[in-house]
Amino acid sequence: MARNLTAVAIRKSEDGKLFDGEGLSLDKRGESGKWVWRFQRQKRRREMGLGSWPAVSLADARKERDRWAAVLASGRDPIEEREALRQAELEARSKVDPTLEEAVMLVFEAKRDGLRGDGTRGRWLSPLKTHLLPKLGQRRLSEITKTDLHSAIKPIWRTKHPTAIKVVHRTRIVFRHMKLAGFDCDPFTVDAAEHMLGEVIHKSTPTPSTDWREIPALWERLSRVSIADGCLRFMLLTIVRLDGCAGARFSEIEGDVWTVPADRIKGREGVVEDFRVPLSPEALEVVEELRPFAESDLIFATRAGTPIGSREVERRLAALGEAGRPHGFRSSFRSWVQDTGSCAWEVSETVLGHAIGSKVERSYARSDLLDRRRPVMSAWARFVTGAATADVVPIRRK
Repeated sequence: MARNLTAVAIRKSEDGKLFDGEGLSLDKRGESGKWVWRFQRQKRRREMGLGSWPAVSLADARKERDRWAAVLASGRDPIEEREALRQAELEARSKVDPTLEEAVMLVFEAKRDGLRGDGTRGRWLSPLKTHLLPKLGQRRLSEITKTDLHSAIKPIWRTKHPTAIKVVHRTRIVFRHMKLAGFDCDPFTVDAAEHMLGEVIHKSTPTPSTDWREIPALWERLSRVSIADGCLRFMLLTIVRLDGCAGARFSEIEGDVWTVPADRIKGREGVVEDFRVPLSPEALEVVEELRPFAESDLIFATRAGTPIGSREVERRLAALGEAGRPHGFRSSFRSWVQDTGSCAWEVSETVLGHAIGSKVERSYARSDLLDRRRPVMSAWARFVTGAATADVVPIRRK
């Protein structure tokens, strides 16, 4: 077996390709180089890298060449065989020390049943996929340090603080879950990284809302034949979030009660329930006005037959010169209640679909206060439509 190279000859050689025989060569560049084995299989010439010189010596390169030459002689493809072995090694290691991306997906799958829309509706993965995994996703969980996390999150810690907080909290969930599952990681790593990031004074910007005194004027500017305007009018009168209203169906309304399915109500999967909404005569009128234009069970359907989206209704408000957003209607209602004393606190909170009291209290107090909400919604509707300046429903005192 011809051997054309020696260790001494390699060190003394100039840059370029150095051939050792039987397909083995070294592409030398200064004080480093790359070993390559050229072979032919099924009349096709192929090249296989065998490592870097001088980390891989001439003797080791020859051993590797001979090893894969034996694989080739057995009728197998050396490159495909090596890739299969590497993949098997990675899979074996992932079982004991997964990458951060693998860990995130494991935890996501474990939590999926408790997330709305299998986790897509609340975009649980989004902050991690956008700001953490591109930087650390391929690092082994056991190798990630507080400094690594600090460096990855620091660019958004002050500029996008609410998003950064989501990244920190969800990373902590991942580390805790994997630690309890027996993997080599320490949740304190996340705590330490958060401490290193420092304190931030962040003031949340509330959703812009229309002053409740301006609501009747806004109502007057809304059209009776537009789908977007119809959805906005329905939102004003029911105080239900956009997701609930946009997907409203004629079949969900029975008499003067609209039942919003749990899958369009904000809350945790398995906890949130269907929500009954008492419809005022004005709200029912909006529904009937749009019925002749409907081509399906959807009340507020686009030409494509899908529920109207947030962009359409927000674009309509912008066209009207209204700075408030659809979600801000809920704040308008709450301020109207506060300023006029129109109903008891627990009634207004139930109108907004908020949970009242502790979990234990709610397990006993199961009423949705439908009958108490009905006159409140009627008074609000009369105010919204301009039939009354500020109707007041007396608070029932004990």
